[in-house]
Parts: sequence; structure tokens; C-alpha cells
Amino acid sequence: MAPVPPGIRLLVSFNRDQWYRALTFALTFLLYTSFHLSRKPISIVKSELHRNCSSATELATVASSGSGHQEPSVSSLHTDVDCSWKPFDKSNYKQLLGAMDYSFLCAYAVGMYLSGIIGERLPIRLYLTVGMLTSGLFTCLFGLGYVYNIHNLTFYIVVQVANGLVQTTGWPSVVTCIGNWFGKGRRGLIMGLWNSHTSVGNILGSLIAGYWVSSNWGMSFIVPGLIIAAMGVVCFLFLIERKFSPLIGRLSEHACRNRVFTSRCPCALQSYDTELLLPRDSMCVPLQPVVVVKSKSEPSAISFMGALRIPGVIEFSLSLLFAKLVSYTFLFWLPLYITKAAHLDAKRAGDLSTLFDVGGIVGGVLAGVTSDKLGKRASTCAVMLLLAAPMLYGFSMISEFGLGPTIGMLLVCGGLVNGPYALITTAVSADLGTHKSLKGNARALSTVTAIIDGTGSVGAAVGPLLAGLLSAGGWHRVFYMLMTADFLALLLLLRLVMKELTSSKSRPISAVE
Repeated sequence: MAPVPPGIRLLVSFNRDQWYRALTFALTFLLYTSFHLSRKPISIVKSELHRNCSSATELATVASSGSGHQEPSVSSLHTDVDCSWKPFDKSNYKQLLGAMDYSFLCAYAVGMYLSGIIGERLPIRLYLTVGMLTSGLFTCLFGLGYVYNIHNLTFYIVVQVANGLVQTTGWPSVVTCIGNWFGKGRRGLIMGLWNSHTSVGNILGSLIAGYWVSSNWGMSFIVPGLIIAAMGVVCFLFLIERKFSPLIGRLSEHACRNRVFTSRCPCALQSYDTELLLPRDSMCVPLQPVVVVKSKSEPSAISFMGALRIPGVIEFSLSLLFAKLVSYTFLFWLPLYITKAAHLDAKRAGDLSTLFDVGGIVGGVLAGVTSDKLGKRASTCAVMLLLAAPMLYGFSMISEFGLGPTIGMLLVCGGLVNGPYALITTAVSADLGTHKSLKGNARALSTVTAIIDGTGSVGAAVGPLLAGLLSAGGWHRVFYMLMTADFLALLLLLRLVMKELTSSKSRPISAVE
């Protein structure tokens, strides 16, 4: 007999539970990658909108001064073609763009608190599918503003608010799914690898938006919108929310020993979803009826105040507020800053800004591995926040001295800024959502995740808005604001850090037990 190929031996070495776990990991990774992919285009398109206006003004001035007389046709031509995108062609363009960011992020922050509570009471698969389809719709609508030549600021703000609300369906849902399938063992490493979807989505969003930004920026939104909508369909078809009940699995195995096989009748014990997860070598009916009596009632979803009383939720939530303020300021304003500091066009600035996200991938994994090894989540975050502040100051100084130093600082700052942010929103949220005080109530995970990320999203809303206001007086003010936010995030973790350092034994999530 011919030997079994090694690849096939590898495939059959995994059991069904491991395959479903791998599917959940990969699928939720791709789903949330598409969420961030659809958020990134606005930061790429910003610099292009204003650059056109500036270029048109300069070109018109040169044309009129070079010829000794007025040339209305040339001037009006350039104004109509290059500088017609209102209302972002005015001197207060930074404030207008900041307000547009704020409208999205403020709606996201408010909606996040409600999303976790709603998500605990609805099927996650359907809830996430609807959110992704509607998010794709609103992302495409923003791009259609270019196609149909819409210059009304209200239109763009309304679309941003609606998109911010529906995008809140994403994070609590995917974290709940991944938390249901993966236990606490090596959670920091697993979550660190999994959370790289944020940076991967930002990178892909930058590259996709940058491809069309100079020729047709509407496509910079339409293509990501179609991608997230398509992933919503994939979610509906393939997402498995949680493991099937071991009790039902054992009962099914017991019943199959006493079955008469038939070609059409499924086991009466199995619900539709559970049936799909159990072995289906044959369809059968039991000879004797089996009655399942629940020993206790299904645990109820946790209340908002009940989630706040979990030890560590408030401290990590407030710390994330300032950590996410820094991360999202970079997300929305870094390409524009690079165009001004390094004097690059919109596409090259967008491509260069992806290095910040590359550093973020490394930082997230490093934070997860370190916190697993040391058993100190809060201390890991604190060290990275402490190092991030001086690095941000260094980046503001070095970025004006050439491309090489800028690349290096982008990688370092990306790792230090996104490391704590990634750790808190993933491993820490999952730890707190399965805290021992909950006595095994897994239905709290979505609410806890929503509270932590919702509080962080308040900072994400405030950061880009402040950046738009402060940058009018110079970019150095923005960096001072970012450094201050990093120190405040560090201060809010000090109590948990002291608890970890004074603990008699080192073990994972010691600050949140």
C-alpha cells in the first residue's frame, strides 16, 4: 500500500474542535481586518483634498503674475478642476476634517456602550452580518459623494455618524467569538497575533485608498465598502459563535450506540446549529427517548453596572481612553503630517504611514508574549507607555531630517503606541470578561469588551479633533498633547501595577483576578 502523504497526515492529525477553532481565528481576523480597512481611506484622502486646493491657488497666481494681464479662462479652469471640492478648500480645512473625524468617532464611542449590551442578547453571527453590510453601504455612500459631485458638509457628517454607529457591531462580536473558543492559556500571545488584524487592515486600507486617491478618491471608499460588505456575507455563511455543548455531545455519542440507522431522520437531541458541529457519518434515530434536564437556568446577561464592578474594568477602560487617543490621532492624521513634514505627495505619504502599522503588529505580539511570560498585563502596558512618550518627542524632531530616520521612528513609535492599546482591547478584555467573580457566566464578555473599547473610543474621538485644532498653531502642539495622553494612561494603571509587583506569586492576569 502506498504511504500516506505527510501533508494529509498533518491534516488528519487535528480533530474537529481544532479545525473549528482555527476557522474562527482566521475568519474573525479577516472580518475585523475589513472593518479597519474601511476606516482608513479618510486619512489618505484628507491630504489630497487640501493639496489640490493649494496647488490650484499657487498655479493660478503664477499664471496671472507671469502674464502681464488677466487670463480668466486659465485661472477659472484650474479652479474648477483642481480646487472645486468644497467645503474643504478654505483656510479652516483642518477644523472641518477634524469635525468629520469627530462625528464618526463620537458616534462610535456612544454606540459601543449599547452595542455590547445588544450583542449579548442577539445571535452574534446575524448581528455582525447586518453591521458589516450596512457599514459597507455607508462607506460606499461617502465615495459616491465624489461620483455625484456632492459638496455639502452635512452629507458627509451624516454618513460618518451612521457608519460610526453600525461599525460598533464589530469589536464586541469578534472578541466574544474568539474568547468563546480560546481559553486563558497563552491568551496574550494568541490575542497579540490575532489583534494584528488592526494593523493589517490599516495597511491594506492605505494601499487601496492610495491607489485611487490622486485620480478618483471616490473609489478609495467604494472599494473598501464593497470588501466589508462581501465579508459580511462570508460571516453569515461560516461564523461559528461558540463551541457546542459537551453535554449534548456526550449524550449523542451514548445514543448512537443504540440506534437503528436510517437515511433521513436526524437525532432529536440536536438543535440545527449543534447538528452541524457533531459527527455526521450517518443519520439515525434513537431507539429510546432521552430526556435532558437542565441542572440550573441559563445565566442571564450581565448589567452595565455589574460589568463596571468587575475589578480592573474602570482602570483599564480609562487608561485605554488615553492610549486610544494617541493611536487614533496617528490613524487619522499621520499621512497629512507626513505630507507637510517630509514634503511627499498623498500616495507616498499614505504608503509611508503603513510602517507605523507594521510596528504596531510587532508591538502587539511583543506585549502579548511578555504579559504571558511575566503574568503581568498592567505592568507590560505601563512600561510600553513610559517608553512611548519620549519616542513621540523624538519622532517630532527627527521626521524633518529625511526619510531614513522617519522610517525608523515610525516603526518604533508604532510598536510602543499600539502595544498597550492592542493588549488592553484583546487579552485584558477577555480576561476581565471571564473574571472569577462572574462564576462562569460567559455572557458578560461582550458587555465588558464594549465598556472598555467604548471608553477608549471616547479618546479616539477627542484625539483627532484636538489634533485638527492644535495643528493650526504648529504640529509640535499635537505631539505635546500625545505625550501628555501617554503619561495619563500610565498614571491610571499605577494601582494595578503596584498590585502586580507586590503579588506573592507571578501568574497571568494577576492584576485582574
